[in-house]
Amino acid sequence: MKALRAVRMERCIGCHSCSLACSRQVHKFLSWNKSGIRISSSGGLSTGFEARVCLACNPAPCAEACPTGSLSQRRDGGVIQNKKLCIRCGECAKACPVDAIFLDHEVNPYVCIHCGQCVQFCPHDCLEMVELPKQEQEEGGGDD
Repeated sequence: MKALRAVRMERCIGCHSCSLACSRQVHKFLSWNKSGIRISSSGGLSTGFEARVCLACNPAPCAEACPTGSLSQRRDGGVIQNKKLCIRCGECAKACPVDAIFLDHEVNPYVCIHCGQCVQFCPHDCLEMVELPKQEQEEGGGDD
């Protein structure tokens, strides 16, 4: 399985093309508030941009905190989202260790699903999809 990583953020110009692509391509809106990736500045107007994105935790604390199963664990890390099950309680956002679940003004959660739709829209090649390591079997280490 693959996961999104912001590997070259020193190149970022803060254009938010990735956020808008996510919003439009994945969530069918065009809004800063409806995206699974957020770009913020660590202090400047032209440099120091940071991407806030799901780290593909395994186990995912957000999925564990979700009372309805709207967020469920992906096999090798991260989550799958079923918005129809969401009751908008915000527990997933509270549980995220890197503040990567965004709640819009209606308290709808937006989290990176590691689809890679944003990568092609970054004009400076700051983002890429990387292969996640396979999870080892807990018992026996898989040596049969």
